Amino acid sequence: MKILLLEDDLELCKNIKISLEKENYMVDCCNDGETAMLYALNTDYAYDIAIVDRMLPIIDGLTIIKSMRRKGISIPILIITAMSTLDNRVEGLDGGADDYLVKPFHIKELLARVRALTRRPANIQLSSKLQYGDLTFDKDSRTLSTPNNSLLLTSKETELTFVFMQNPETLFSREQLILKIWGSSSEVETGNVDSYISFLRKRLKELKSSCKITTVYGAGYKLEKETC
Repeated sequence: MKILLLEDDLELCKNIKISLEKENYMVDCCNDGETAMLYALNTDYAYDIAIVDRMLPIIDGLTIIKSMRRKGISIPILIITAMSTLDNRVEGLDGGADDYLVKPFHIKELLARVRALTRRPANIQLSSKLQYGDLTFDKDSRTLSTPNNSLLLTSKETELTFVFMQNPETLFSREQLILKIWGSSSEVETGNVDSYISFLRKRLKELKSSCKITTVYGAGYKLEKETC
């Protein structure tokens, strides 16, 4: 899962990031509200959860949360803050946050709250089977199937298939696919994306699927059904 961490205390931000990465989360950090707003509102980053400090410089965290909700971004949001009064909590939750953790806190509690937020039904639904055309995809078992055939995908093939199956007939640039699969801090080159697209196309041929990954030259790729 990918987490957006918005925290201006550099030492705290570093410690939280390290702890989350030990739990196998991918973490992007922002330390000021202006940069944070750009990351938070860019759905291409495909974050699964956001951890937001209320008192960010330039633009405060609650303003960012409200902007995310207005844009229709429904990922779970955990506020972390020293603002501890009942009114502060109510304001944060009414402003769009799903949970509220007061500083100072123990990192174990933060991790527990993240786990609780990411196992809610809306998120569990993302792991269910996806269908498009004659394809059925089960991310949990990494299986891609047609009515008469089935095969096991590699880890990166699974992540790439998940992006396409969640958004069939949607055009993705190479840069968008890198952000969704490898993360914003990755040094993966666009040529790697082309290689994995080639691998996935071979998989579709093995399955004799009527679906294909189409190249839109100069723009990117999309999954669509074969037309007669």
